[in-house]
Amino acid sequence: MSIVWILLAFAVYMLLMIVIGAVYAGKTKNSEDYFLGGRHLNGWVAALSAQASDMSGWLLMGLPGSVYAFGTGQAWIAVGLFIGTVCNWLFIASRLRRYTIRANNSLTLPAYLENRFHDKKRILLVASSVVIVIFFLVYTASALTAGGKLFSSVFGVDYKVALSIGAVVILIYTFLGGFMAVCTTDFIQGTLMLVGILLVPIMAYCMVGPENLVDVIKSTGVTGGASSYLNIMEDSGSRVSAIYIISQLAWGLGYCGMPHILVRFMAVADEKELRKSKVIAIIWVALSLTFAVFIGIIGRAYLFPEILGETTAITSENVFIEMIKKIFVDDLNLAFFGGLFLCGILAAIMSTADSQLLVTASAVAEDLFKGVFFKDAKDKTVLAVSRITVVLVAVIAYIIALNPDSSVMGLVSNAWAGFGSAFGPIILLSLYWKRVNLPGAIAGIVSGAATVIVWDYIPVFHTGRIGGDGVEVVETLGAHTGLYSLAAGFVISLLLIVIVSLATKAPSEEIQKEFDEMKQMSED
Repeated sequence: MSIVWILLAFAVYMLLMIVIGAVYAGKTKNSEDYFLGGRHLNGWVAALSAQASDMSGWLLMGLPGSVYAFGTGQAWIAVGLFIGTVCNWLFIASRLRRYTIRANNSLTLPAYLENRFHDKKRILLVASSVVIVIFFLVYTASALTAGGKLFSSVFGVDYKVALSIGAVVILIYTFLGGFMAVCTTDFIQGTLMLVGILLVPIMAYCMVGPENLVDVIKSTGVTGGASSYLNIMEDSGSRVSAIYIISQLAWGLGYCGMPHILVRFMAVADEKELRKSKVIAIIWVALSLTFAVFIGIIGRAYLFPEILGETTAITSENVFIEMIKKIFVDDLNLAFFGGLFLCGILAAIMSTADSQLLVTASAVAEDLFKGVFFKDAKDKTVLAVSRITVVLVAVIAYIIALNPDSSVMGLVSNAWAGFGSAFGPIILLSLYWKRVNLPGAIAGIVSGAATVIVWDYIPVFHTGRIGGDGVEVVETLGAHTGLYSLAAGFVISLLLIVIVSLATKAPSEEIQKEFDEMKQMSED
C-alpha cells in the first residue's frame, strides 16, 4: 500500500512540473523570453534555480555515497564547491550581468564572448557553441541515467521504462516554457531538495542517538576505525595527500565556467535582486553541502546492520534513498511524505537536466543557427529551432543513457572539468583584465577543452609495466598523476590567455572603453 502513496507523490510532483511549463508557454513570445526570461528573474528564483541546476543528483546521491563508503575525507570536494560558489556570486555575478547587457544585450555565453571581444569572424561563437554541445550532451545523458536508476530503485520497474518516464517529463516542461519554466521548476526543486536534505538526516540522527553514533559507526567495520572515518584528513584509513586535496578543492574552479549557472546571473532583474540572490544562494549551498556529508555519516549508523554495497547489491550512492524508505515508506501514515522526499532526489536530477537542455538549445539556435548560418532569421524561427533542438538533444542523450552501467559520476566529472577549463579562465579575465584580447580568448578556450580531453581520455604515459596480455601498460595523465583534469586545464588555459594576449596586439580603444564603462557601472 505504501507504494501507492509514493506513486501518488511522484505523479503530483511531475504533473506540477508539466503545468508550470504549459503556463509559461503562453508567456514566451520571443527568444529572449525563452533563453533569459526577459531578464526578469527575481532574487529567490535566481538563487535557488542556480544552485538547484548546479548540484544535480550528485548532491543527494554521489557525495553522501562517497562519505558513507570512505569517510569524511571525501568532504574536501564539498569545501571546494562551497568556496567556488561564494566566489562565483561575489566576483562574477554582478559584473557578468552588466557586461552582457553592455555587450549588445548578449543572451548566451558564446554571444557574450563574441561581443566582448568584437569577434567579427565569429571564431569564439563557433568554438564556444561546439564545446557546450559536446560536453552538455554527455552531461545531460548522465542526469537522465541517474533519474532512470532512481525510478528503477524505488519502484522496481525496468530501467529503460524508468528512464523514459523521467526524460519525457523533463522534455515537456523545458520544450514548452523555456527559461522561466525551467527556473520556476528549479525554484520548487531547490526548495524541496533543501527540506529533504535537512529533515531526513536530523530525524535519523535522533533515532540513532547522539551518544551511540560513534559506537555504531565503529561496529560497521570501517577501515581505520571510527576516528579515521570521522577525520577529514584521512580517506579509507589512510592520510590524504596534497594532490588529493588540491584535486578535490579544484572542483570549485569550475563554477566561473558553467554556462547553466552563469546564465542565471545574466537573467536577474536588477542589482537589488542580485544582492538578495547572493545571500540566499550562499546560505542554501552551505546548508546543502554540510547536510549531504551528514547523510553519509549518519546513514552509516542508521542503516546498520545493513551495509550498502557490501552485504547487498544496493550501491552506497543509494544511502539517502534507503534512509527515506526506512524512516517514511515503511510507515503507511508517512508514505506520501516519503514519496515527496524521494521526489527531492528526482528534483536534483531534473533541475540540472532541464538547464543543460536549454543552454544547449541556445547554443545551437541563437549562436549557430542565427549567429552564423541564418543571420536574418526571425525570432519565431529561432524559437522553433530552439524547441526542436531541445527534443533532438534529449533524444540523443536518452540513447546514450540507455546503458544502465554507464558511469554517471565519471561523465559529470569530465563535463565539469571541460566547462571549467574552457570557459572559467576567460570569463574571469574578461571581467577583470582590460588587456585580454581575442587571440588570448581563443587560445584559452581551445587549450582548456583540449587539456581535459588529453588528460582524461588519451593514454600517453608509459609506465614500464607489462599487463596480463603481455602489452605495456599506458596510462592517461589523470590516472598517473591522480590530479583532477580541471586543475591542470584551468591553469594551462589561464597561462595561455595571459601569454598570448601579451604577445599579440592590445584590444582596440573601443573595447577598452567598454570595459571601463562596465567597471565604472560595477563600482557605482
